[in-house]
Amino acid sequence: MSPADASPGFTGLGFIGLGAMGAPIARRLLAAHGQLAVFDTRAEAMRPLTEAGAVACGSPAEVADAAEVVFVSLPDPEAMPAVLDGPDGLLRGRAIRHLVDVSTTGPAVAARLREILDAAKVGYLDAPVSGGPTGAAEGRLTVMAAARPEVFAETGPLLEAFAGQVVLVGDEPGQGQLVKVLNNLMSASALAITAEALALAVKAGLDPGRFLDAVNAGSGRNTASADKFPRCVLPRTFDYGFRGQLMTKDVTLALSEAARQQVPMMVGGTVGQLWTLVGAEQDADADCTEIAKLVEGWAGVTIGQAGAHDR
Repeated sequence: MSPADASPGFTGLGFIGLGAMGAPIARRLLAAHGQLAVFDTRAEAMRPLTEAGAVACGSPAEVADAAEVVFVSLPDPEAMPAVLDGPDGLLRGRAIRHLVDVSTTGPAVAARLREILDAAKVGYLDAPVSGGPTGAAEGRLTVMAAARPEVFAETGPLLEAFAGQVVLVGDEPGQGQLVKVLNNLMSASALAITAEALALAVKAGLDPGRFLDAVNAGSGRNTASADKFPRCVLPRTFDYGFRGQLMTKDVTLALSEAARQQVPMMVGGTVGQLWTLVGAEQDADADCTEIAKLVEGWAGVTIGQAGAHDR
């Protein structure tokens, strides 16, 4: 691989984890910088990027041999240790200088990663994202970044390829993770209460679209009522692009940190119980907006754009 300059001072960008979020982020990095070394355990996930000019690698270590800055987007915390420090892990690579983690792995995992990367003298930009696959594809994600100033100064500009907004929330990796899991706890709460409110509204004979119009003009407006339900629930597409099991994972990470910090979460704990039930009741690939189906079943109604009716 003979990469073009990725950013002032860098040669070579890499990306590991080409799932629902990682793939569109990687595509934007490739388009912005003209080169990218990629790895995913699924060959089919790498194919669209290699067809666009990326170089497929056989392991995380191979990516880190080709790239000084490696982005990682993994679906769960358990995957990170092997990717980072396994037999073919990133730290076996000879070129890597900085790791940019756009996954949501939680503060505890971030603290452990910080120790490992500090020992290896690899910079760490903790950079979880919010905005879903559509936001990633359109380059308007919000990045909740945390890094030591010298690391952020070098790697922060790379985020512009896929971010509409970058908020530097702190100087220590792990602080970005905390902001992200708390953000998703609040988002999960909005999904849950909006589903319950709409089920009651429909049960009482209200039109769901008009109900949302009224709420969104008032103080009850939230991201679920303004975006997810009009776009994905009312038309019955359930295609927001973020799996319910990932939402359950993020809520659990937030509540674990609350327990560690000894901060009571009365409302958050109830929301956590509800999302645990969602995870148990629905398929692994179910969209997060399908929480509405669970609530519909309890209420005996169907929420729809028109013709909502008792079952």
